[in-house]
Amino acid sequence: MGLPRGHLRPFSTAAVRLRRPPSGSISHEVKDKKEWQLELEHYIARGQLALARQVFDRIPAPDARAYNALIRAYSWRGPFHAAIDLYRSMLYFRVPLNKYTFPFVLKACSALADLRAGRTIHAHAAAAGLHTDLFVSTALIDLYIRCARFGPAANVFAKMPTRDVVAWNAMLAGYANHGMYHHAIAHLLDLQDHGGLRPNASTLVSLLPLLAQHGALFQGTSVHAYCLRAYLDQNEEQVLIGTALLDMYAKCKHLVYACRVFHGMPVRNEVTWSALIGGFVLCDRMTEAFNLFKDMLVEGMCFLSATSVASALRVCASLADLRMGTQLHALLAKSGIHADLTAGNSLLSMYAKAGLMNEATMLFDEIAVKDTISYGALLSGYVQNGKAEEAFLVFKKMQACNVQPDIATMVSLIPACSHLAALQHGRCSHGSVIIRGLALETSICNSLIDMYAKCGRIDLSRQVFDKMPARDIVSWNTMIAGYGIHGLGKEATTLFLGMKNQGFAPDDVTFICLIAACSHSGLVTEGKHWFDTMTRMYGILPRMEHYICMVDLLARGGFLDEAYQFIQSMPLKADVRVWGALLGACRIHKNIDLGKQVSRMIQKLGPEGTGNFVLLSNIFSAAGRFDEAAEVRVIQKVKGFKKSPGCSWIEINGSLHAFVGGDQSHPCSLDIYHELDNILVDIKKLGYQADTSFVLQDLEEEEKEKALLYHSEKLAIAFGVLSLNEDKTIFVTKNLRVCGDCHTAIKFMTLVRNRTIIVRDANRFHHFKNGQCSCGDFW
Repeated sequence: MGLPRGHLRPFSTAAVRLRRPPSGSISHEVKDKKEWQLELEHYIARGQLALARQVFDRIPAPDARAYNALIRAYSWRGPFHAAIDLYRSMLYFRVPLNKYTFPFVLKACSALADLRAGRTIHAHAAAAGLHTDLFVSTALIDLYIRCARFGPAANVFAKMPTRDVVAWNAMLAGYANHGMYHHAIAHLLDLQDHGGLRPNASTLVSLLPLLAQHGALFQGTSVHAYCLRAYLDQNEEQVLIGTALLDMYAKCKHLVYACRVFHGMPVRNEVTWSALIGGFVLCDRMTEAFNLFKDMLVEGMCFLSATSVASALRVCASLADLRMGTQLHALLAKSGIHADLTAGNSLLSMYAKAGLMNEATMLFDEIAVKDTISYGALLSGYVQNGKAEEAFLVFKKMQACNVQPDIATMVSLIPACSHLAALQHGRCSHGSVIIRGLALETSICNSLIDMYAKCGRIDLSRQVFDKMPARDIVSWNTMIAGYGIHGLGKEATTLFLGMKNQGFAPDDVTFICLIAACSHSGLVTEGKHWFDTMTRMYGILPRMEHYICMVDLLARGGFLDEAYQFIQSMPLKADVRVWGALLGACRIHKNIDLGKQVSRMIQKLGPEGTGNFVLLSNIFSAAGRFDEAAEVRVIQKVKGFKKSPGCSWIEINGSLHAFVGGDQSHPCSLDIYHELDNILVDIKKLGYQADTSFVLQDLEEEEKEKALLYHSEKLAIAFGVLSLNEDKTIFVTKNLRVCGDCHTAIKFMTLVRNRTIIVRDANRFHHFKNGQCSCGDFW
């Protein structure tokens, strides 16, 4: 035809050499073209494309029929680039192209999403006058849709002189696959009103997942009604449409309808079962989901797919049913699909969520080709199990292997920075999401707000919050909670009012964050007001977490009797956490009698937990009643509860340094202890006196003073003084509540060393500056 080559690269010399007779199993006898063609088609029909290619290369001058047969085979089975190379060969040897050539080679372009080659072939088809042919046009539409070029696809569709339902379906499937709901619905109506055609099974199978995605239940039931009227009674169609219908109902969380469709299907396949199981998982009905999976195996559906495996393993992880999970692992290994990446990732996620990180790591190492989900599952598992440093190592390995993290991975990683209060790691994570274009994603921003707040930079939290293009209720709640832990109750209240002004309705979590913020700031009247408002104006019934916050608010504010009466009037039976909040306030306000009474209530409920034993022991020790304190510790030990040792850590130039009380393992211990001794001398000159009531043993006063001096947070602060320039804030994180003596001492330290010090303890943040603390001595 003498068609131009366009942008297709010239046919290479190496490709020309393929025309020479190779050695192989094909005989060298002389045949006519008809015999060659029959032999070529014989091997193609059997799927033996390598032998088919050997036959093709021995044909003296293959015609369009021979080319088309092999191009068609490659376009269906691959390798797809081989189909395009053969098309180039036709151009090179000037073999006439026909209306069969273009659809076949365009299908290969679609499979490769090779838009450049496809556009060139489109130009060739136009030059040949075949671009409006029904089959060529449909292939072009499929290509442009696959490459997300809806304008060119619509132009091709509009210029078609005649259209069949396949052409209409090609456009509809494109809209549906790209989530273009309104375009898809309008196109469906045009198909019936202007095209004069009826939707077929392929139309509906393309449309139903889109309806499910948008929760369009009403439209979904209309499609269901059409299916019943259309008498789509062939088994294959019934399976396809029935599966799509039940999947739609399941994803719209109407499991009753989904089950009706399922039980009404005379024939079901593994995909059908997987869709229903996935629906129960989506609705968090895990036990029923797993029972369905077992029913599927009982009914002989022994062919397991990655989809059904993922659903079953998610159930195991949710139910913490490791016995069934490991049995499923064995079943997968036996069936041979354990090596599938999706199945491997599902297993990995199950072990990680169950806290079995050794098993998860071993499985991770066995996965030959890992993707983002593989790394994300392992990383998330480490974060969930409190192993933040290991999570960072996984992330570094992920970057070294050039595996790009997705939103889910970064949302898992950023909380690891929060856990360790590792601001530099947090900043690096923030930079990473900016580089990858994820910084404006709502879930990412929410994680960053939380991370900066827990790393002591509430100002940066607010910057992220203010720059968000779209906020959800989690954004507001996270920011309110951040203000709360920094003792900024008034700012939290102001933000809450701003949230209402912008049309956001608070949820139950909002009020937990708001009342807790009032508690940390001593805003007792305001906290009581918001608790009343929650029920009276918003109709939100308090749950146990709200009652805990209210008891904490009243008790911390010194209203111990009112807090006790509040507990007595609760419509819910108070649990250990509620009484524990009151017991903690008894420690602060040194109310021994009420502390003993509350402790007896806690012991009746059990299991008590280490914290409550420690609180009661502290109450007795602070009052000098060491025998009773010792008795509590004995009971604690007998019941198997161990007190967590106080631990503090500080980040210096991206490296974390941890300390425990009296720790001498740090390489700089000599310098740290020397600095602490000097600090003690200096703060005593300003009037500091050690509060030895915070030493829980009956020791001599001098020994008590030494024990207090070497608390973990003081060691970390001393190391910060030695390591950071004077203009740098010292930021220390502690796993327990900071003791009263340390709190007083740190205020003096800011004066004698002219430093700003921030301490994040188990309860809140303390911003120490110029001899004062942001908590106002209320914590």
